[in-house]
Amino acid sequence: MMYGWDGGWGIGGWIAMGLLMLIFWGGVITVVVLLIRRAGASGPHAPGPHAPGPYGAPHEEAERILNERFARGEIDETELTARRAALRRKD
Repeated sequence: MMYGWDGGWGIGGWIAMGLLMLIFWGGVITVVVLLIRRAGASGPHAPGPHAPGPYGAPHEEAERILNERFARGEIDETELTARRAALRRKD
């Protein structure tokens, strides 16, 4: 008598094994990618809560916007100097 050759799960077993293999390797790859991303984001150049934007530090960007508003005539000189002093006091 030949043990294990009585039909078993048939084609359904092969399909289930194939799907479980895909899920397993997808999980392994996902874990590896997430670990690599986390390791790359924890270095000295990782963005923090006060990371510089495309224009530099956040207070520099705020001053740039103030200068643009002054140039467009939206605010006067006294308001510009008052707001600039307030920005610099917070640093």
